[in-house]
Amino acid sequence: MNKIKRNLKSKAFNLLDSSMKALSNLKKRPETSKKDTKKKLKLKRPTSIRLSMKEKIFFVKRLSFLITAGVPILESLHMIEEQTSSKRFAKVMKNVVSDVTNGQFLSSSLAKFRKTFGELVINVIYVGETSGVLSENLEYLGEELRKKHALKRKVVGAFIYPAIVTAATLAITAFLMVYLFPKLMPVFTSLNVHLPFTTRAIIFLSNFLRDYGLILVGIIALISIAIPILLKNVRAFHFIYDRLILRLPLIGKMIQYYNLANINRTLSLLLKSGITLSEALPMTAKSTPNLVYKKEMDSILEVVNRGEKISFYLKKHRDLFPEVNAHIIAVGERSGSLADSLKYLSEMYEGEVDEFTKNLSNLIEPVLMIFMGLMVGFIAVSIITPIYGITQSLSR
Repeated sequence: MNKIKRNLKSKAFNLLDSSMKALSNLKKRPETSKKDTKKKLKLKRPTSIRLSMKEKIFFVKRLSFLITAGVPILESLHMIEEQTSSKRFAKVMKNVVSDVTNGQFLSSSLAKFRKTFGELVINVIYVGETSGVLSENLEYLGEELRKKHALKRKVVGAFIYPAIVTAATLAITAFLMVYLFPKLMPVFTSLNVHLPFTTRAIIFLSNFLRDYGLILVGIIALISIAIPILLKNVRAFHFIYDRLILRLPLIGKMIQYYNLANINRTLSLLLKSGITLSEALPMTAKSTPNLVYKKEMDSILEVVNRGEKISFYLKKHRDLFPEVNAHIIAVGERSGSLADSLKYLSEMYEGEVDEFTKNLSNLIEPVLMIFMGLMVGFIAVSIITPIYGITQSLSR
């Protein structure tokens, strides 16, 4: 009997132990599954994806067209997701469709992709949703984004030709100095004649490029990599860089007009969308890449919060805001049509940039041709002059 009792007790303890282990395992499983689902959710939401301006314009204009045509917003988003050929854009749209299906506002879903769409797109869509004018706001937004993109392409395109000509000139000069001229140097040194200054300068530069050319290329490459990193991470360096760009002769004026066109257009769009001036100014500052003008937007916000007029502030800062800017904004403030005045200014500055980009190649081309001619001519004279002197001495 005692043996039977002992066996029963041991079996009972074993059963209790095994049940406790099973219970602890069951408690652990949900925790691990939660962690796994969290990881999956993090992977599914690509918040750091960057879209091109063309993709943003496609999204806004297509959504505006579909909503205006009477297509429900969820169905419109599904159609845009199916029509896109970009895998990145498709990932973003998949998440947006999922959020809207679950009852979220479109602006709330886009806010999770703030780096992807930007403050301007999110805020204009938010105001459109809350005020019931989403299709009109999307139409305004699509047109303004298109104009901004076209303006940027004009500015970038204006510098392509000068950059190509300058690079070609430097490449030809480097070829002559490193490859051609060293073959002629033994002739000059063997004759023991007094070489002119131009030839001696070319010999020095040629020797320098042969000995330290790779180091020089490495330094230039390092500077080219360091400047974008500093611009991104060091705000003080970025501010100084932006101010220097604005003060450059000829080019600085175009950069100023380009920034003013974007600032006035963005502010006009936000005011037309129903956003108050005190809310629109910080949004405009966030969408302005130039830190000098970003700081000015913050200063203008302080002026507005004090109840003062923007035009008074602009008149005191004519180095960054031309006189016409202050006058037209003053007219808009008096008449209550500030958004229209800002739009007129943006179109005026866009016209200035357009005219400048068309004439830039005509302005720079003669300078580049003179620069190229001087570089090649200097090398040619440096080679021909000693040869001519040697032939003259031999003929005597």
